[in-house]
Amino acid sequence: MEKIYDLIIIGAGPAGLAAGLYAGRARLDTLLIEKGVDGGQIAITDEIENYPGGLSGPGQKESGAELVARMTAQCAQFGVKRLAANVSKVELDGIIKRVYTRDGLYQARAVIIATGAHPRPIGCPGEAEFTGRGVSYCATCDGSFFEGLEVFVIGGGDTAVEEAIFLTKFARKVTIVHRRDEQRAVKSIRERAFANDKIDFMWNAVVT
Repeated sequence: MEKIYDLIIIGAGPAGLAAGLYAGRARLDTLLIEKGVDGGQIAITDEIENYPGGLSGPGQKESGAELVARMTAQCAQFGVKRLAANVSKVELDGIIKRVYTRDGLYQARAVIIATGAHPRPIGCPGEAEFTGRGVSYCATCDGSFFEGLEVFVIGGGDTAVEEAIFLTKFARKVTIVHRRDEQRAVKSIRERAFANDKIDFMWNAVVT
């Protein structure tokens, strides 16, 4: 007879890991499936300041990878099983749910889909062609490649501005290009950007 889990969680970002922790503590037989790196986008964030229970504060700093490592360890502590696989299809009709991967079929009485966020291409000409050759969606991953260069960051939210601040460690100049006349990032992040003399701003601009 094929194994039937109490719960399958798809995605090991903060939401998926938190769900796994609660399920494990409730003694549910749980399988957590992740195709890539635990933590998702938070894992490649240089510093986490706004996560409850995080260690960042006066005189200390915690990266996304460090926070995710603690969350992953908590899940393992409570017996959550892991699978590295890409989910191709789910069937949620019926009492028993089915989750399909290249490795096979997995079944559970309940499924949580916590696949998180993904980088959003802007769709300008040449973007796909030059991805990995000058176009990047991850400053933490690729920042060192821009040593001494001038870099443009598209966007005005928290992620864009935090990435711009991080890039000033490598680039000689960083310009934030935003389609509005003010940033959407939270005030503490905006203040850090405005105080950084390596960051310029291009307002009311759209990359075409």
